[in-house]
Amino acid sequence: MNQEHVVKALAALAHSVRLQVFRTLVAAGAEGRTPSEIAEQLGIPSTALSFHLKELMAADLVSQERVGRNLFYRAAYDEMNALLGYLTENCCAGSNCGQAGVVCCPPTTKSTSQES
Repeated sequence: MNQEHVVKALAALAHSVRLQVFRTLVAAGAEGRTPSEIAEQLGIPSTALSFHLKELMAADLVSQERVGRNLFYRAAYDEMNALLGYLTENCCAGSNCGQAGVVCCPPTTKSTSQES
């Protein structure tokens, strides 16, 4: 992960609603959530949610998959882990701080598309 990608991801997460949406999707796991489920859970109007989901997708932190008539959104765990890895790669100036090699979440194996 390069610095430009990191800045884009952090900028996407630097909004309280987008951070809530992303954390909701992380908690949802590989199953993901539909926009109506997210909106209901967080009390966000669907029009605002759509904007925030597009921002998270543009930062590659969220993926979208159409299943029948429904869209499912999922956290991109591989991107999340890459971001965390970038932020902590020089943790404790290279000395063992007990966290080396820890992967927060396994990458998802579901096929996803980046449709808008």
